[in-house]
Amino acid sequence: MSFFQNTCKPKGIGGKIMVHMMNTGHSSMAEWGFTHMEIQSDDVCLDIGCGGGANVRKLLEKSPYGKVTGIDYSEISVEKTRKINKAGIESKRCEILQGDVMKLPFRDEIFDVITAFETIYFWPDICEAFKQVYKILKIGGTFMICNESNGENPRDEKWTNRIQGMKIYNSEQIKKFLEDAGFTDVKVDKTKKGWICVVVKKL
Repeated sequence: MSFFQNTCKPKGIGGKIMVHMMNTGHSSMAEWGFTHMEIQSDDVCLDIGCGGGANVRKLLEKSPYGKVTGIDYSEISVEKTRKINKAGIESKRCEILQGDVMKLPFRDEIFDVITAFETIYFWPDICEAFKQVYKILKIGGTFMICNESNGENPRDEKWTNRIQGMKIYNSEQIKKFLEDAGFTDVKVDKTKKGWICVVVKKL
């Protein structure tokens, strides 16, 4: 397995290096993404594809009286996320699960906020995954997607060629998939760097 395949599902020593790189390398993009949504102090939040756990930690900071769940199908990611969010776990405000986005183990309408940073590239059936997200999001809840690649730069093809199972979507594709899942009023923002942030509410 190539080192870059660890962006999809971190494994072994290479995976441990990758999740550390995720926390540092994606921090600026994540900060930018968080400016696009309001998180209440008691919100119940979910981070899908929690990677190295940095965004779970941010959600815990932004909802000091709420609860945050992180889920990832990589054992390495779960281990790292639990490690850096140990205090939140011990205070019963945080739970980190190993699981698959295609089989989210949650009741309907349980989360106020759901985030997905640098992860939808790897969802095997994005339409079905968005339907699952819609089901577990509360009425009035917010779903945010944030990616470093917006699907408009041909140079990004080098990553889809290197990383098996990776697909980069553009804003129109993401918008359509979200609307097909039941979401409305999709808001999209992009930067000159090629970052994209998509925010939608369940109305």
